[in-house]
Amino acid sequence: MNLNLKTKRQAASTASGGISNQPIYDSFLELIEKLNIQGDCLDFGAGIGNLTQLLQSLDCFNSITATDIMQRPVVGIDNSIKWISWDLNESLDIPSQQFDVIVSAEVIEHLENPRATVREWFRLLRPNGIIIFSTPNNESWRALIALLIQGHFVLFSDTCYPAHITALLRKDIRRILDEAGFSEPTFIFTNLGGIPKFPQFKWQQISGGLLKGLRYSDNLVTIAYKA
Repeated sequence: MNLNLKTKRQAASTASGGISNQPIYDSFLELIEKLNIQGDCLDFGAGIGNLTQLLQSLDCFNSITATDIMQRPVVGIDNSIKWISWDLNESLDIPSQQFDVIVSAEVIEHLENPRATVREWFRLLRPNGIIIFSTPNNESWRALIALLIQGHFVLFSDTCYPAHITALLRKDIRRILDEAGFSEPTFIFTNLGGIPKFPQFKWQQISGGLLKGLRYSDNLVTIAYKA
């Protein structure tokens, strides 16, 4: 790989901080428990390992593997968790059909080719395996108003670059998953969304929790099965 490109990708990863917010993590954990997901799990884009540790706390997986361009954290990751340091823009150097579930929290928008990423998920999953991933919701009022006024989605401004580089709509996600061989996806919304221009204030705060779903969530979670 071009050394300059590798350096840029590592810098983008550092800019992201390797973390997501707790409501996103909570959505993943609730889905895993609700769907009674078990087996071998891959945390794809584990960052500093926050979600990885939460997954382990569920005590429902035979094994957990985490991978990220970041190195394995010095502390906090149990020795039973396998860590693969890898540029996720590239195919992982591991055999196919190794996992029953792949989770990927706020990762796909950081990668250069979402179609290649989804094909890689399909390759790594066993038959009937499940992918759960989240990304910014570019159909929220906050995102759409930014697009109208500023010409870009709110979480893809210059201040978010080069961390956020790939903006996806639900239509894009459906097409990409279908092309790779996945089932029709289900979309879940985090029901936490900032008000345009004042993101520190949430729709849910001013409405007593009544405003939620597609237009009032900053992030969405997608679930699909390997057909």
